[in-house]
This record gives sequence, C-alpha cells and structure tokens, in this order.
Amino acid sequence: MNKLLLAIAFLFCFYSKAYSQNPDTEALHETAKGFMKNGDYDNAILVLNRAIAQAPFNKEMQKDLLFASYLKRDFAKAKEVGEMLLKRTDVDVQLYHMLGLTYKAIADYKEADKLYKNGLKKFPGEGILYSEYGQLLADKDPEEALKLWEKGIEADVNHSSNYYYVAKSYAKNGEILWSILFSETFLNLESFTIRSTEIKNLLLDQYKKFYTTPVENTYNAKKANGFTRAVAGVLNEQQNQAAFGITPETLTAIRTRFILSWFDKNADLYPYRLFEHQRQLLQEGLFETYNQWLFAPAANLASYQLWQKYHTDEFNSYMDFVRGRVYKIPENQQYRTF
Repeated sequence: MNKLLLAIAFLFCFYSKAYSQNPDTEALHETAKGFMKNGDYDNAILVLNRAIAQAPFNKEMQKDLLFASYLKRDFAKAKEVGEMLLKRTDVDVQLYHMLGLTYKAIADYKEADKLYKNGLKKFPGEGILYSEYGQLLADKDPEEALKLWEKGIEADVNHSSNYYYVAKSYAKNGEILWSILFSETFLNLESFTIRSTEIKNLLLDQYKKFYTTPVENTYNAKKANGFTRAVAGVLNEQQNQAAFGITPETLTAIRTRFILSWFDKNADLYPYRLFEHQRQLLQEGLFETYNQWLFAPAANLASYQLWQKYHTDEFNSYMDFVRGRVYKIPENQQYRTF
C-alpha cells in the first residue's frame, strides 16, 4: 500500500512539474507579452488564450489577458477575467489596479468604489490604490479625494502619483508652500513623463505666487507646524532676489541661498530628503543645471533648448547623475500635518 501511495505521489509530482514548466506554455506567454509591448492586442489575446488552455490556473497569464482585453477596449472580457481572478486567495495589488481601471472605463463606479475599499483593507500600504480611489472620487467629492491622496503619501511615501494629485489640489486651495514642496518631490520621483511637464509648469507658477503673497497666507495656519513655518520663513528671506522676477536664473539664486541658510539653521532639527538632494546637487556643481531642468521648459522652452545647446556637458552630467541613483524618501520625514 505504501509503495502504491509513493508511486502515485511520484507521478503527481512529475506531471505537476512538467505541466508547470511546460516550455511551450512559457514560450507562448513570452510571445504574447511581445505582442502587448508592440500594441498588437488581438494577437496577444489569441496567444494568451492558447497558453491559458495549457495552464488554466496561471495567474500571471490571466492578468495579462485582463490587461490586453482592457487595452483592446474589450471591457466586458476584461471585467469577466478580473472578477474571476478576484475569487482567488492569492490576489495582488495589480489585479485591483487593472480591474479598477476596467470599472472606471465602463463607468461602473459603484463596483469600483467597492473594489478600492476592499483593496485598501487587504493592501493598506499600497499608494497606487489610494491614488486611483481618489481619482474615482475627485469630481463628486474632491475633499474626500484629497484625504485619500494624503493618506496615500503617509502609507507609501515613495509612490509618485499621490504627490501629483496633492500638489495640484493644494495649488487650487491656496496651499502654496506645500504645493511647491510636493511638486518638486514628485518631479524627483517621476522625472520624465507627460505629468512631469505639467507639474513643472505648476511649480514655476507656485513660486511666482509665493513671492506675491504675504508669507502667512502661503500655508494653512491651522495645520502648520515648526517645519512649515521654518521653510516659509527661510524662503521669504529671499524677497530681495525675487524682486528681479521669478526666472530660472533668479530661482537658482533664491534656492541656493535657501539651502545655505537652511543647513546653517534648521537641517539638524528638520532633516528633509528634498533639501538634502538640493544640497548634494549644489556640492556636485549640478544645481544650476537642475534648476534649468526644473523651471526653464515652463518659463521659455525655446530659451531652454538654446541653453542646452551651449551647456551640453553640464546637461549630460546631470542626466548621468539622475540615471545613476534612485530617489528615495525616508519614512520619518512626514512633516506635513494632514
């Protein structure tokens, strides 16, 4: 009897291993992913269906089928696959993300709301779920959307999307100082996207507003703490330089003096990753180039392109610096009182 059980167990393990490592299935999956990268969703779906027929419990292939169907705008199929996957015990954040996109695409806001609430219960530390749930609520309840994005920053300090939405919301609400801080933080987390171009324009605009607004009105006094008041105070010390106008050049001067003053007076009490990054760039001789990259495209794109032409070495050095590091924010630097 024991020999029989042993033989059955051996055969089960053999076939399970052979089935899970079927090279044809793996090759099909890779082929499908290639079609997806090239935007050929019809062929991707065709190949994925064949692969799934061979490995019907493979979660990754089913998720790819969901996403390929979504990209093809076959939302009914994407919904079908996503809801089937949602019944599994090994659901992940990606599934909530993709199924949420599908629900929003078909305007099934009730199901999307339920999905995000359940997702945040399972994955309370995932910034992408706060970001997308906030997007869902943004039109009908902007205050609740803002709270979700703020919670997203607290829960997942290095996820860029929540900074994007909070910076824009603060700009609308007159929270100039924190819009500046979160805009620049976003641009270091997400540097080369369409959204980064938008936020560069916002950042320049918020600096202009900071220097044309009484300093006590540049932040929410009810939520202000020592860090907020210290940053506003040191920035406000540069009013004389701002009198020459807010340009990439004057902002370089303003922000250089800010960093020197901040690290002389406040850095030990309030360590802050963004300011440490700025000081490092100053020490590396890259701060002027960084400020050109931040502000010049929004101020005058033609002038920025001309600047790049005559400062190729500096620009390439900055790009090498950016590509050679990952911008990470420590968990203990959340000075914003949400």
